[in-house]
Amino acid sequence: MLEYELDKLDYFELFSLREEVEASKKPKSKILLLADCSTQQLAIILRVLFQLNHYEVDIKEAGFDSIELEVFDHSSELYSYKPDFIIIFMTVQRLRDRFYNSTSSKSNQLENEKEKIKQIWETLSERLDSKIVQSNFSLPVENLFGTFETKTTESFINYVRQLNHFIISESSNRDNLTILDIDKLSGYVGRKNYLDETLWYHSKTPCALDFIPYVSQLIIDSIISHKVRSVKCVVLDLDNTLWGGVIGDDGVDGIALGHLGDGEAFVDFQHFILELKKRGIILAVCSKNEESNAKIPFLEHPEMVLKLDDIAIFVANWDNKADNIKVIKESLNIGYDSIVFLDDNPYERNLVRKFLPDVIVPELPEDPALYVRHISELNLFETSSYTDEDKTRSEMYKVEFERQKLQKKYSNLEDYLVSLEMKITLKKFDEFNLPRIAQLIQRSNQFNLTTKRYGEVECKALLEENGTFPLYCKLKDKYGDYGLISVVVLKKIDSSLFIDEWIMSCRVLSRGVEQFIMNHVFDIAKDLNIESVLGLYSPTSKNAMVKDFFLKFGFVEKNVFENKDVEYIISTKEYIKKLVYLNEED
Repeated sequence: MLEYELDKLDYFELFSLREEVEASKKPKSKILLLADCSTQQLAIILRVLFQLNHYEVDIKEAGFDSIELEVFDHSSELYSYKPDFIIIFMTVQRLRDRFYNSTSSKSNQLENEKEKIKQIWETLSERLDSKIVQSNFSLPVENLFGTFETKTTESFINYVRQLNHFIISESSNRDNLTILDIDKLSGYVGRKNYLDETLWYHSKTPCALDFIPYVSQLIIDSIISHKVRSVKCVVLDLDNTLWGGVIGDDGVDGIALGHLGDGEAFVDFQHFILELKKRGIILAVCSKNEESNAKIPFLEHPEMVLKLDDIAIFVANWDNKADNIKVIKESLNIGYDSIVFLDDNPYERNLVRKFLPDVIVPELPEDPALYVRHISELNLFETSSYTDEDKTRSEMYKVEFERQKLQKKYSNLEDYLVSLEMKITLKKFDEFNLPRIAQLIQRSNQFNLTTKRYGEVECKALLEENGTFPLYCKLKDKYGDYGLISVVVLKKIDSSLFIDEWIMSCRVLSRGVEQFIMNHVFDIAKDLNIESVLGLYSPTSKNAMVKDFFLKFGFVEKNVFENKDVEYIISTKEYIKKLVYLNEED
């Protein structure tokens, strides 16, 4: 999720900026570096890169080589600090020391290493709600058996491979654990470049200084994907981006697309884009073209991987691309910073950067053979979760676009809403939906009243909390299923019912969902004989759309706090139920 090209992540340039980030604002996340190596350089570069990514943090370094001491001593500073994220950085150099000095068999030694790592995770999970980012290991440079390395369990490189496999396979069973893939990074840049033996022996620095920024960016990508930013849509140019040549001039038989020459690179690029769509990224087209011409390759070219059905929104005209991306953004009801724009033309890229600065616009290489590599290096599509609903997201947005076109046929909103035949479900949190519930909480920024970022572990804990009512909402209509679109957490505090959390997907605005849920909130209050309902609005740079949310339901201001949070209140008896065009479904 880089804002800069990899080769621009220069250690010494970033190091020179360190003084500019000394004076931090109010921290957004607390991060603890827990490592068996020196973390001084890593901490410096992390602070700079977080600042360049417009994300405020407080970073604390644990003592040198103190992972087990910090974790297993329950009075350690780790537990008093209560970090949001714990970065556990284990190095192959320390692992090598233990491998050589152990007197037990290599198989027993491997099991001991696995058990130690597992105990670290379980101890942290029992005592803290922190997210854990665990490194795996760079493969070593030692070659003790030559080509026989892969066949013997006595090989250190096989030992590391098995430990890496354990870390990755175990992580899939732990919701609070993500992997810092050092093995992938060192393999990509080359182990002989990544590992700097002289620097290790001199200062216990885990890798060459050139790659400290790369490690830092991996950490940043992981944390930001949990807390703030995620790409939801890729907007694609067509000519010389999805195929070589210009369809309007060259015709369907003249464009480069197929398994010969440059055409093969475009086919592979389309496969890459299609895989993004399968994992939940929305695809849109923004092309300067006649729409009928632009669609010909999708309909007629035998080597075309992407089909029209894969494109949620297709915009082809002669308007400027910044205006067209605005149309796409408004149709999808997502933020500009959730959009990646891919175009081979520098003029178009610069135009979009100038007028839509929040849109992510990578510099595509001139050679289409390098498209996939370059985009992958930027790690634009980092995610902290993946659910079944993600797989159908593109289709959901495509159907929504059809709903919007239908709405224009009706003279009033009420008739349109009735025609949708909407069915709504409002239920208490359950184990099955926890991953999607946590994902919605983490990623929703616009319709988010309090911006509390409950993770999956915290959501599960809410189920057991007395006087707490954690609810999720699903919606569907005659065109399709929106899926899980809202989360509300209510807490009984004395004689009031407090709306602790209210998240909603912006794609269901103006359908009556918020009115339906608010009616239900007051039904709960009346059932419990609660006198009043309290609401809280915590302003951010992205949630201004819900600034007056409570006022629209008859609430009045009760308190305005120093941090600009506003508390609202209304008597349960004073609330007037809202008319909705939704049918409740079990």
